[in-house]
Amino acid sequence: MLAALRAVYLLKGVWAILAALLVGSILIRLGDSNPIEAYQALFTGAFFEYHGFATTLVKMSPMLLAGLAVALPLRAGQFNIGAEGQIYLGALFATWAALYLPDVLPGWLHIIICSLAGMIGGGLWGLIPGYLKAVHNVNEVIVTLLMNYIGINLVSYFVSGPMLAEGAPYPYSDEIREALWLPYILPRTDAHLGVVIGIIFAIILYYAFKRTSVGLSLATVGHNPAAARYAGMSVRRYIILSLVFGGALAGLAGAYEVLGLKYRLFHMFSAGYGFDGIVVALLAEGNPLLVAAAALFLGGLRSGANIMQRAVGVPTTVVEAIQGLVVIFVAASVAFRYESSYLAAAWRRRKVMDAALAAERQEAAQEKVAQEKQKKAKPP
Repeated sequence: MLAALRAVYLLKGVWAILAALLVGSILIRLGDSNPIEAYQALFTGAFFEYHGFATTLVKMSPMLLAGLAVALPLRAGQFNIGAEGQIYLGALFATWAALYLPDVLPGWLHIIICSLAGMIGGGLWGLIPGYLKAVHNVNEVIVTLLMNYIGINLVSYFVSGPMLAEGAPYPYSDEIREALWLPYILPRTDAHLGVVIGIIFAIILYYAFKRTSVGLSLATVGHNPAAARYAGMSVRRYIILSLVFGGALAGLAGAYEVLGLKYRLFHMFSAGYGFDGIVVALLAEGNPLLVAAAALFLGGLRSGANIMQRAVGVPTTVVEAIQGLVVIFVAASVAFRYESSYLAAAWRRRKVMDAALAAERQEAAQEKVAQEKQKKAKPP
């Protein structure tokens, strides 16, 4: 029974989603709509229709990379709240590489260079909080959060000034040439190769976390820095590297928004994907493979929201409320630790009591057998 309850606890992310959908159904009902019809339209359109599923993959791509950008530092005990700013810096660096590097390069090679440029931009933006945390013990949550706004406004400055397209009615850059567009994975849709690359990174990180000494060292640093230091690990180095590589993944998400979807750098181009990455990472509890699944689910919510609105008349803000409820329930589940909970303690006491009663029954049975033997051994 204790093992079953522990298994139920391990699925707390699933219960958080179900609880959020349940509360969301109440909101839908209050709006005079049928929750069953609304959810049917949402999930059918997002996952079982060709163009709807393509839109889900488009939204999944930045969420997946941003979720990995949060999950990687989380392994080392660092909370990267700055994925949004890192997305913007990655997009800025990738756009610069796409527009200003020579056009003589082959398209595929230029795409790789733009991707690396985006990772460098996001990585540099993650280096700052990593260095401040490792060397000066400055809280990384505050630094990464505030650097989001610096990154967003920095991009706004460039697309409003040095990189502004000629005659543009809105702050955006020139369009990148078609040879640098990411290949499509579904014909006649916007679904691009970025989601496949994100899944590959999720598999690589999962293997690294489970099978390599680096993954073990990151976990040790995250759980017990003093023990890691005693074992000869450089805690400072792993803190800095976790935030740098996390920022690089977020920067790649920004690069692919430009190369795979927007084809130019816009002011305020991100739909909050960096903050969605925090939800994805928490929902997946830092597991890279579950990050991919959580990104697919949240991407489906986003893409199915418009379909639900057209089919049933439920406003898209209901989906935003459901996503917020997922965050609340996931946060509540993180705050709850099963092993230290009253329920777990009660079951442990029950187990000890059952063992004691079984020992007493066995002792009584042995005593009864001994008495019967003594009776038989007595002469008539």
